[in-house]
Amino acid sequence: MTPRNFALSKINFIIIGIAALIIIIGFILMTGPATTVEGGFEPDIFSVRRIKVAPATCLFGFLLMIVGILFPDRKGVKEKEVEK
Repeated sequence: MTPRNFALSKINFIIIGIAALIIIIGFILMTGPATTVEGGFEPDIFSVRRIKVAPATCLFGFLLMIVGILFPDRKGVKEKEVEK
């Protein structure tokens, strides 16, 4: 299979890979201790990291994933113009 048969180019796959890593980092930032502990309530579930930073990181990763999929392949466009 030649690279011309792929719908996405190498740069698209690089952007998608980086976006996937950012999403995974966001989900890791959301982890932490459970809501209840033997001693009582755990207030860490309302930390800034779990409520604001982690969802913002995941949102950025998902937006970057969309950009990675829709990013135009400039090399492929030039090749198509030459073929015409």
